[in-house]
Amino acid sequence: MNLLAPYSPFFAIIPFMKKTILVPFIFVLMSAMMQAKLPIIVSILPLQTFAQAIGGDNVDVTVMVQPGSSPHTYEPKPSQMKQVADAHLYLAIGVEFERVWLPKFHDLAPRLPIVDASAGITRRMMHEAHPEPGEKPTHPDPHVWTTPANVKIIARNILTALTKADPAHRADYEKNYQAFLTKIDQADQKIHALISSLPKGTTFMVFHPSWGYFADTYGLTQLPVQVAGKSPKPRELIALIKQAHAQHVRAIFTQPEFSDTTAKVLARELHITVRKISPMAVDWSANLIGLARDIAGKK
Repeated sequence: MNLLAPYSPFFAIIPFMKKTILVPFIFVLMSAMMQAKLPIIVSILPLQTFAQAIGGDNVDVTVMVQPGSSPHTYEPKPSQMKQVADAHLYLAIGVEFERVWLPKFHDLAPRLPIVDASAGITRRMMHEAHPEPGEKPTHPDPHVWTTPANVKIIARNILTALTKADPAHRADYEKNYQAFLTKIDQADQKIHALISSLPKGTTFMVFHPSWGYFADTYGLTQLPVQVAGKSPKPRELIALIKQAHAQHVRAIFTQPEFSDTTAKVLARELHITVRKISPMAVDWSANLIGLARDIAGKK
């Protein structure tokens, strides 16, 4: 295959160019072609952070769910569908919008590898409605990236996907992966230090139940206001207030992606503060450390 065929008209009109000029030009052209970044699409911002950390300068990572949007109800824009068609790798993570859209992405780009970056993670279960006493949860929790232990599994899956899609840069990806594991461990250590003085099972109240994996990892209890996208009924709201009082909840955590009207009502009733934090934040480690700091009541 003649890689320079598209440029033959250009060469034809400059017969006076000397070989000593033309050869370096060809070398620069071919080097630029070889250094093109691997185009990757990911579903959410934290996954973009993980992919960029491991891919480094060899990847160009585009995210589907933009800041302020919810992965539960997101619909890609036409421009994003074009990006999917041009991508060489799609990294999924099991959020709700993927159930509808991943099959459509496959129809659009049948040769596009779609990799589940959460493969190998044991899913915790959530309630699909405000539970009755003793009722067991049955719905898989999609927020797997909210604990360092799971991020390590996600990172390994990303490394495997990148080395398969771009084996020429395997050494770079493995080096970046090892550096990223160190950052994950450092975040985990900081979180443990922040909550070490808290009693086991300490309860923190959240509007949307996004922090279950975090709570399970660090021996905390997440008390959600909203369950399966539904706000509590008056009877359930009264029960939540009583539970929050009994468990000495210090704050209620809300997300920018959701309305905080009900959270503000609860905060006034409980005389606690409303704090906004999103599991979709780009800086996932600072986000988790900040959450631990707020739960512990430390500045």
